[in-house]
Amino acid sequence: MSITSEATITRRPAGAAARWFDICRYADLIPERGACAMLDGTQVAVFRAFDGTLFALSNLDPFSGAYVLSRGILGTRDGVPTVASPMYKQVFDLRTGVCLDDPRVAVPTFPVRRAAGGDRVEVALTDDRRQ
Repeated sequence: MSITSEATITRRPAGAAARWFDICRYADLIPERGACAMLDGTQVAVFRAFDGTLFALSNLDPFSGAYVLSRGILGTRDGVPTVASPMYKQVFDLRTGVCLDDPRVAVPTFPVRRAAGGDRVEVALTDDRRQ
């Protein structure tokens, strides 16, 4: 199995401009399930954990090359919130995007927040994250 080029860890340059995108109502995100959003040509997997915490990372599974992480299974490993890819079952840290089964691999993460009085979910893309 090969790893796609998006699997490398990318750091945001200081001062990178961010643009926030409205994704959905907070209530529309089912706890422990993911949803996929297309933002300026970038597929983003958005998750609402059981405790209500929001996470956003690339929807691209770097091991299979398929855009499927939003369909992954949420869980924890040693207290770390995770998503397991539905393809080959690699587990990714939802906070950092690092693969816990192969720490050399990571998927990009994105800032996510509740806006408009907490009813709306927004995800940001920085200039360096746009395709």
